[in-house]
Amino acid sequence: MLKGSKTAVVKKVQPVSIHGQLSLDVYFYDPDDPQGQVSLARVGQESVPRRLEPGDRVELHYVLGVVTHITKA
Repeated sequence: MLKGSKTAVVKKVQPVSIHGQLSLDVYFYDPDDPQGQVSLARVGQESVPRRLEPGDRVELHYVLGVVTHITKA
């Protein structure tokens, strides 16, 4: 996907510190295929809603195939 968004369901949110900068690994799956593959998006803390929890339905916003930010659906 060059630019756009798609709906997903959060499976897990895990903080990651890389050289002191906090990012979040957000594991998600397609709501139409709950038994399908779980994917990962690593985004900055500022690009994710504050209280993102497993089970939340979200919109993943993409640019050039990379998730740039996440909003609650």
